[in-house]
Amino acid sequence: MQRLAKMAAGFGRLAQQQTRSMGIYMVSAPPVVQNAAKERTALEEFAKFSAAALPKFIQAAQVSGCGELELLIAPSGIVPVLTFLRDHTAAQYKCLIDITAIDVLSRKNRFEVIYNLLSVTNNSRVRVKTYTDELTPIESAVPVFSGANWFEREVWDLYGVYFQNHPDLRRILTDYGFEGHPFRKDFPLSGYVEVRYDEEKRRVVAEPLELAQEFRKFELNSPWNQVQAGGSKTDV
Repeated sequence: MQRLAKMAAGFGRLAQQQTRSMGIYMVSAPPVVQNAAKERTALEEFAKFSAAALPKFIQAAQVSGCGELELLIAPSGIVPVLTFLRDHTAAQYKCLIDITAIDVLSRKNRFEVIYNLLSVTNNSRVRVKTYTDELTPIESAVPVFSGANWFEREVWDLYGVYFQNHPDLRRILTDYGFEGHPFRKDFPLSGYVEVRYDEEKRRVVAEPLELAQEFRKFELNSPWNQVQAGGSKTDV
């Protein structure tokens, strides 16, 4: 019993120490905010430095609301800008995290290709954005980051953005013989073909899409009278 009492007292003291440490951490929150402000200022200075170092390729530089650097570059500056961000001693963005894209039909250059880089040394991230259309190819980033190989294949497969000088540009997610690029805004939601398993051929076959019924328009308005919608109200 005495041993259990000592253990309980020890746990109580440990809980008090943890509570105190949490209180001290909460009190020291303003310095963290100050450090965040300093980091944002440093990113803004580096954005200005990058734009001055590569004025031919960097068209705009900004720091987002979450404190991440964004560089908007010309399509011809993919390899030079990525090489600069990877090798410069003030940058050292040596990790390519991801390559993705978005499709905005209202733009002349509808596709925006985005490169997300990470600097482990400086604990910093940068987002590099460029643009293109359906027919204009952009330079592959594989010579700078070998990990861009499958990322660019994914963007080609889903959006149809062609990467010039890619060592093996082919589909990676959709099936062989797939028509179109499913992440484009003008791609139909139902697709063009449907697949099923054929018992006679003993394999999966692709056939033209046949919808059992036309798309229906659903009315979400309630047919019942509601007070909020102007219905009658009876006093009780």
